[in-house]
Amino acid sequence: MKNEQELKSMVKERYARIAEQGKAENASSCCGATTSSNKVYNIMMDDYSETNGYIEEADLGLGCGLPTQYAKIEKGDTVIDLGSGAGNDCFVARHETGSEGKVIGIDFTPIMIQKARINAEKLGHNNVEFREGDIDAMPVSDNVADVIVSNCVLNLVPDKQKVIGEIYRVLKPGGHFSVSDIVLEGNLPDALREDAEMYAGCVAGAIQKTKYLQLIEDKGFQNIKIQKEKPIIVPDDILGKYLSKEAVNSFNKGGTGIFSITVYAEKPGSKQEKQKLGLSEIQSEPCCAPESGCC
Repeated sequence: MKNEQELKSMVKERYARIAEQGKAENASSCCGATTSSNKVYNIMMDDYSETNGYIEEADLGLGCGLPTQYAKIEKGDTVIDLGSGAGNDCFVARHETGSEGKVIGIDFTPIMIQKARINAEKLGHNNVEFREGDIDAMPVSDNVADVIVSNCVLNLVPDKQKVIGEIYRVLKPGGHFSVSDIVLEGNLPDALREDAEMYAGCVAGAIQKTKYLQLIEDKGFQNIKIQKEKPIIVPDDILGKYLSKEAVNSFNKGGTGIFSITVYAEKPGSKQEKQKLGLSEIQSEPCCAPESGCC
């Protein structure tokens, strides 16, 4: 497998192409990166169509859950979406946080940022913005977000521990996250684990579920819980591109599980601390120039 920088470059290049594909093509493959299956329609994604705030033009069919449904977003919250794509989860989050809140989408693929900004402008959502950058080095200050969401993205980042550290840094004390992602139980065959398409397809970059949860706990998050879990079945016609027929049969019977999980966790702190933090930010801005004497 490639080194960290090569993996990032590969994912960025492939997701620039995926951004131009149709939703049906993305949904019937592994995150748009592999060939499409003839046997199923949606391999990973959940149906957003009945979700408040859903905008079909912003849904590229690349998710593996509905994190905003479980994120406990309140009116006035500041929400950050990691790997925001064309803006789908940001617009759902904006419905929950309202015009008095703020939503920030972060993505490192320029064409995704462009698509998302066009969608936001069409909708007139002036409190939704999109920033280009890596989610393991977020272009956001400390203690900014009340809530962080992400949909099938952390598995694409080589250093997941670093991303979790960034989530902790950017959340306010008492803030929380709800993240949908792909995890494993058991080991993938080498041919899948080492393939670039399967990495971009959200499978080869996934780690063991126990390790994933341990990384969250080790960072200091509390009240960690799995809000939803579902198995991901990769169809045989896709597996057959990477494995022999015998290897496909062995994989299907071998006990390796690929799962989408939606994980919730809280940064230690209280709502009072969050409110004090917001108040101190307001008070730190002088009402006028100090030399004028009006303050």
